[in-house]
Amino acid sequence: MTDTASGPQTKRASFTNFEESTAEDWAMILPQLKLTQSRVADRVIGLLRDLESDHGGFPVNRLEHSLQTATRAERAGKDDEYVFCALVHDIGDTLSPYNHPDIAAAIVKPFVSEANYFMVKHHGEFQGYYFWDYIGLDANARDKYRNSPHFERTVEFCGEYDQTAFNASYVSNPLEHYEPLIRQMLCGT
Repeated sequence: MTDTASGPQTKRASFTNFEESTAEDWAMILPQLKLTQSRVADRVIGLLRDLESDHGGFPVNRLEHSLQTATRAERAGKDDEYVFCALVHDIGDTLSPYNHPDIAAAIVKPFVSEANYFMVKHHGEFQGYYFWDYIGLDANARDKYRNSPHFERTVEFCGEYDQTAFNASYVSNPLEHYEPLIRQMLCGT
């Protein structure tokens, strides 16, 4: 093992395809998954900070929108998992605006309930209820999910917390307030 500028270098597997891999290779690889996962919270926090420089034409920057959404949910008494989802629901906006819900949903899926995963994954279509008529899309696109047990939860999320979170005078909790929650949700710490 040698040290590099980015930290200790671990021994590497030597296969060139999975068919050639061995149990010994996977014994080296699997512990690294835990290390990689331990860094996810910092990466998510970094992605949230990246939202600060992007306003996308909205009245507030994307970070402030995310903080407002989470703060509103927290102040309404929603549980930690819901607040976490409210915070990261738009984390993919700077990576891929057209499918940002899928990015956020992929991040939260291993750590949240099916209801909260559905809420994050589909919030874009549910949010469209409030403005898609103005841009030539079907504002009632969310209706295709009416039979989902998570429909009303997602309606509530968009109506009460997401679509109301563009107020430049609203006082949100700072990102630092949510850092312990992010670490707890993603790393169990």
